[in-house]
This record gives sequence, structure tokens and C-alpha cells, in this order.
Amino acid sequence: MRGSRADIINYLCAQMGDLYSTEESRRIARIVAAHKSGVDEIKFLIEPNETIEIVDIEHTAKELAAGRPAQYITGECEFCGIKFAIREGALIPRPETEELVMWAVERAKAMTSPRIADICTGSGCIAISLAKLLPNATITATDISDEAISLAKENAATIGVGVEIIKDDALGGLQGLQGKKYDIIVSNPPYIPLSEREAMHINVTHHEPHIALFVEDNNPLLFYRAIARAAQELLSEQGCLMFEIHSPLSKECTDMLKEEGYTHIEVRKDLFGRDRMICCQRPPK
Repeated sequence: MRGSRADIINYLCAQMGDLYSTEESRRIARIVAAHKSGVDEIKFLIEPNETIEIVDIEHTAKELAAGRPAQYITGECEFCGIKFAIREGALIPRPETEELVMWAVERAKAMTSPRIADICTGSGCIAISLAKLLPNATITATDISDEAISLAKENAATIGVGVEIIKDDALGGLQGLQGKKYDIIVSNPPYIPLSEREAMHINVTHHEPHIALFVEDNNPLLFYRAIARAAQELLSEQGCLMFEIHSPLSKECTDMLKEEGYTHIEVRKDLFGRDRMICCQRPPK
């Protein structure tokens, strides 16, 4: 397609129809158009009338019309100021999760050589960001998905950090970590009850991996409890367990951690004012 940058943005927005708000559609259109044309996104704002040509933009428009996320189309996503490769098979990193990373950094800064484990790592965004921000830390990341592990290893190599990435089952006692001790265990596990799926946007429900998102309604804390129990043996004496949580289940998660013996439980809100993160200390022995 050949036309002005403004024409191309308007064309892409028209294909997305009512999938998103007008502002969000234009933001998504700029992201993919800039990527496809190989220029900075700012060009579409400051030089909207310049005529350009983007090959195969019609195919991209069809993908957007079907709700395929921009990050999967471009194959990349920024997280904690770092560019990550991203593709189907791994959850797209969210801005809220950056806050969990920064909280973990805050805790780790008080430690000389922190040992950190990231459970359900997906693209590796948490573990790799921590490795960049904490060069004195030793970091291990786990996931059950072969696709996620492959992507996390690719990101670690491209970004240039040393993170041990292994296949392990968060619901199986984290056997691959047994015998080791960690000062911080952090996790963003699946936590959305299946009953909420129908109310979610198709860019999530039709494209992102369900294994990384959803849990059964009758056991929404499945991953939290399993990780909390395994962490009792994996955490060092003053070690802490940190989760991203589903806001409506904040109280339930807090109560579960108390039942499992954890102390110094603290909940923090995300940038939207919702309970989103929880940190607690290993049960005393």
C-alpha cells in the first residue's frame, strides 16, 4: 500500500473497527506501521503527510481486524525499558508486572548476592529484567511450556544476561529446584478464573496462551498454594515470596498465605489502584 502516513494509520484503524477505543486503535496502528516501515513511531506523529509504501500492509490489517495483538505482529515488546522478543506461546508482558519487578529489586538491594527464582517465567521478562537490574544476583527461571522456555532462552541470549532457565512444574513441587535455596521467589502464575474469560477482549482470549492465564473457578489459588508450599523448603531463612495477584482475590490470597504460615504479608496496588502484588516472608522453623 502506498499513501501518506496518516492515510495508512486511518486504513488500519478502519480495519480494527470497534475492537478498541479510537485512541487505542491509533496507538496500535502506529506501532505496527512503524515496525513494518522500519522507522521510529514518532515519524507518524511529526510527518503524517509524507508519502510512503508499506508492503503487505493489507495482511497486517487482516491480523489486526482478527484481534491479533500488535506485539505478536511485530514480534517484540518493551518491558522495564528492555526490548523482548515475543510470540504466541508466551504471555505478553504487562506494565503492571514491571511494578512487581521493581518491588523485587527493592527487596534484593538489601542483599549482597541475592539468589532469585522466577516461577512461570513465560518470555523470561521478570527474570531477565532482574538480571539486568541486579548484576550481582544469581537467577533461575522455570516454566512448564517448551515454547516459553525456548523464547526465554532466546531473550536471555539476545539481551546478554546469565539466567538459568529450566523446565519445571509449578504444580509438581518444583522438583528441579529442590536442594537449592533462594532469597527471593517471584511468580506471575495463571490466576484468572475461567468464568471471566467471556468478558475479556478477543486479543487475549483468541491469541494468548490459556495455560498462562486461566484457572478453574473452584480452585483459583491453585498455583499460589502449590508454589507457596514448595517455597517453604526453597526459601532461605529470611527469604521472601512475591506474587502478582488477581485483584478480586487479594483477601483470599492473603488468607491462604497466613494458613501456610507465611508472615510479614504486604499487598501493594498497581498503577491503576488495584491490589496487584503481594510479598511475604518464609514461615519460621
